[in-house]
Amino acid sequence: MKMNSLLFEIGTEEIPAGYIEPALSALSGMLLSKLENVRIGFGSTKTFGTPRRLAVIVNDVSGKQEEKTEEVTGPPEKVGFDADGKPTMAAVKFAEKVGIPVSDIRIKETPKGKYLCADKTEAVSDTITLLKGIFPSVIDAIPFPKTMRWADLDVSFARPIQSILALFGDEVVPFVYGNITSGNLTRGHRFLKPDAIEIKTPESYRELLRDAFVMADIEERRKQVHGEINKVAGSIGGKILPDEALVDIVKNLIEYPAVVAGSFDPEYLELPDEILITAMREHQKYFAVIDANGDLLPNFVVVNNTRTQDMRVVTRGHEKVLRARLSDAQFFYRGDVKLSSEDRVKKLEGVLFQADLGTMLEKTSRLKILSEFISDMAGADNTLKGHVSRAAGICKADLVSQVVGEFPKLQGVMGRIYATVAKEPTDVAMAIEEHYRPTSSGGALPVTYAGSLLAIADKIDTLCGCFFAGLIPSGASDPYALRRQSIGLVQIMKDKGLSISLTALIEKGVSLYKKETPKDTDDITQQIYGFIKSRISHIMEEEGFSKDVIASVVNVSVDNVPQVFERVKALEKLKALKDFEPIAVAFKRVVNIIRKAVIPETVRVNKDIFQDACENNLYQSLVTTRTTVDTLIENRNYDQALIEIASLRDPVDAFFDGVMVMADDEALRNNRLALLNEISVLFGRIADFSMIST
Repeated sequence: MKMNSLLFEIGTEEIPAGYIEPALSALSGMLLSKLENVRIGFGSTKTFGTPRRLAVIVNDVSGKQEEKTEEVTGPPEKVGFDADGKPTMAAVKFAEKVGIPVSDIRIKETPKGKYLCADKTEAVSDTITLLKGIFPSVIDAIPFPKTMRWADLDVSFARPIQSILALFGDEVVPFVYGNITSGNLTRGHRFLKPDAIEIKTPESYRELLRDAFVMADIEERRKQVHGEINKVAGSIGGKILPDEALVDIVKNLIEYPAVVAGSFDPEYLELPDEILITAMREHQKYFAVIDANGDLLPNFVVVNNTRTQDMRVVTRGHEKVLRARLSDAQFFYRGDVKLSSEDRVKKLEGVLFQADLGTMLEKTSRLKILSEFISDMAGADNTLKGHVSRAAGICKADLVSQVVGEFPKLQGVMGRIYATVAKEPTDVAMAIEEHYRPTSSGGALPVTYAGSLLAIADKIDTLCGCFFAGLIPSGASDPYALRRQSIGLVQIMKDKGLSISLTALIEKGVSLYKKETPKDTDDITQQIYGFIKSRISHIMEEEGFSKDVIASVVNVSVDNVPQVFERVKALEKLKALKDFEPIAVAFKRVVNIIRKAVIPETVRVNKDIFQDACENNLYQSLVTTRTTVDTLIENRNYDQALIEIASLRDPVDAFFDGVMVMADDEALRNNRLALLNEISVLFGRIADFSMIST
């Protein structure tokens, strides 16, 4: 069967840089899925994308569908043929339905008897015919964060579609989408070669576009950008401040990179590096340039989307734009440093935290209380506690600064800078910056201990406040990023080994809101605890732990976050042992009996009424093991603690073999249940073995 390559390009107005690669992934995935669904074979795939086009080439595509034959069962033999073996009307109708002569009907032996059967072969369509329907459906299904409509058309896309290129081999796949008819034309660079380009085969696509000043291959374009910016930076005696994320953004803002270097007045180097870098990066997408010592130079590198006869004119334009931004930033910064932290804190009274939760000034007051409470629980000394408390009191002050008003991404960073200028202790300054961390999934955690404690205070206050106000995440909706806040809280506690009570922390956080609005806080506390508990399970699943092990541990308690992870790791190791299954079975039996039984609260194990040696043996093993386990758990040696607990398996099995737990004698029965209950309590300090799969 003849194979051909398939080329599909959607030409558009400029698509936002962040939309391009997710759209290409969806385009390729959906196209291949649809080809599979209609049984069209294909080979390797390559996507291409620029701000003005989304394209995919699929190699070795079959010219038509694969044949599909399936066996169809009809009526029973006695219905399809009469006593003389002649076909009845039922057999004739069955043959017509399948599309075969009656003579091709077979008799099949089934558990229900003999039935008529036949092979039915579906009609096969050629690939171009099927692609006429596949391509429009793929365009419709490509997801974007936002879409738009244009003219009076009943279609939408990220940006208006200008052309559709659809080729199978050297043939156009004809269809209409909106007001665009597919063809074999694309366009080159908007300014350098805007004329239509005829693409005769998919194989010529990349080179013809390159000749038209369009680098359609995203990875090729990225390498070109990377090489050019470093080359240009080197030509002015510097090197690019590493910023791979900006390279990824810039590569999707252009079709043909034209790189130049510009400069700015060295006077602006008085500004903190963070302001200079942000002014260049966020607004203009310029790369900062550093010297051999890593210090910023008064230069920048910019990637343009076109090349002009005199690139110096372009460079001067960029310098003019940046000069205006840096002039503003300098004015704002000089104004900000004239104010004290206390002056800015007072202004927080006019900044709303959340409509139902008061102002940022009120949040600051709660953070001071929480940070001191957490410091005490964490065993911080007076110096550290004082630094955390001081940082809590001024950590939101930079929100009212002019620089943060201009560059919101610098919140926290400017707080640290202003605190340093005011000669605050290093711990205080760093905690102000770090208390927002992590700012994204997988983002950096606080480095300092002070920053970690303040970050916990900030996150628990937000969680408690939002739950108190009923702003609880549901489904995909999480406008206050409470899931991220919870995950960050857990990751910080784990990273710093903070063995503080999660329950006590939540109760304290909720109590600070109760003063304003009287409410029954027990239910709110449990909701928050359950919410964080589910995040802990999620983190553990991502780390590769078994779901049953996770459930068995978190079901006992997540009050001490670092120890939850230690218990899971220990149980995972125990579960990996070859003789774990009988251990789990024995302990499950203990738990199941205890759950079903009713044990009077006053009943304690009385060894004087033991009737069998197996009872005394189990009791003595329990006493010895419990003493050892208590010490091991106190030292957080959960691996060895579980091994010690597992040693009870033999005496437990012997106990079940030797006596009837549910004896008729009430005193005897309660005594045996009390013994099993103490065993259950012992291993229940680590995990709920009834939830372990065996």
